[in-house]
Amino acid sequence: QVQLVESGGGLVQAGGSLRLSCAASTRTFSSYTTAWFRQAPGEEREFVAAISWSGEITNYAEFVKGRFTISSDNAKKTVYLQMYSLKPDDTGVYYCAIRIARFSPFSVDYSYWGRGTQVTVSS
Repeated sequence: QVQLVESGGGLVQAGGSLRLSCAASTRTFSSYTTAWFRQAPGEEREFVAAISWSGEITNYAEFVKGRFTISSDNAKKTVYLQMYSLKPDDTGVYYCAIRIARFSPFSVDYSYWGRGTQVTVSS
């Protein structure tokens, strides 16, 4: 079983930056995808970014390309989401999730989830 814990959220002004972390508390699998999703109040959960277990393949939602960067440190069992040029529309709860397979942008395809970390961007 994999437990995921997100951290790094907070309140930031528009144009600011945050770095989110997703730490796995137990051993991860040999081939998997780690993704970040977010959910704004009253909205469905949406894909943000994903990274393969090797760190060689990344995928991004169009609305974060050029602003967010996903990276991983397998030795620390941690995935990061560096967010720049934040906008009020980026406000929401950010979740990390693991899928024991190749990338998918659909939340239903991910088996393991953290509890999320709140990101609030003020205008």
